[in-house]
Amino acid sequence: MDDLDSEWQRKGATLSDKTAGKEYGLTQDEIVRAIRAGKLHYREASMHGNPWLRLLRREVEALVTKKHGDDYLKVQQAKTELGGINRELKRLKTQVAVLEERKAKLMADLGT
Repeated sequence: MDDLDSEWQRKGATLSDKTAGKEYGLTQDEIVRAIRAGKLHYREASMHGNPWLRLLRREVEALVTKKHGDDYLKVQQAKTELGGINRELKRLKTQVAVLEERKAKLMADLGT
């Protein structure tokens, strides 16, 4: 297996065409044009009958850097990371609330 094949298997090394649009602001048309120009490798995939394209993250980042510049890429990555952090914080707050409620119930049961 060569380096390119192993890259397709590595966690986080690939992303879907939809995720590339959300994380890096690429349109579907830009992705297709880059594929046709040979700038992006892809593999076809589907989930529950819905087709999508797997792309190599490093190639998508190189395309975005070339098109918009390195600063744009850093800003987009920071926004994506911030969104993930906010989602995780919200999930943890919900979990803490559930645990606090359970704790209160157990303490009330112990008091009786």
